[in-house]
Amino acid sequence: MDKRVNLVKLSVGTESVDSLMAWQEMRRAELPKGLPRHVTRMWPKREAEILNGGSIYWVIKGLIQCRQRILRLDEVTGEDGIRRCAIILDPELHRTHTAPKRPFQGWRYLKAEDSPADLPLGKKQEEPLPLELSQALAEIGVI
Repeated sequence: MDKRVNLVKLSVGTESVDSLMAWQEMRRAELPKGLPRHVTRMWPKREAEILNGGSIYWVIKGLIQCRQRILRLDEVTGEDGIRRCAIILDPELHRTHTAPKRPFQGWRYLKAEDSPADLPLGKKQEEPLPLELSQALAEIGVI
């Protein structure tokens, strides 16, 4: 199978890519094998496409700013006895070109061709476009 799809998720309460990294690092000791994970109620129906090289793209402060490769999906049972999906992530965060994303609940699929490209190695962040320019480009389908 050569199809791949990504996920996009709001990183609620996160101020920056650095604060997301710090939070994940703090939690690593209490997680199985020290791998970061995101637990969600819904199991992705497009599991095979996600596991074919997909990533989770994190929305921080209204902008997609980074991604993490998805390693696997594990079944976990919450304290309430409900089956959930743990999205197991590679610990390495890859900074991406920024892309505006409006608020939404849960996660969404993100086509590979619609996913922002990674920033060149060594570049810590990209200056966001002015809001008006970003909105205008989004309206005409450029971003």
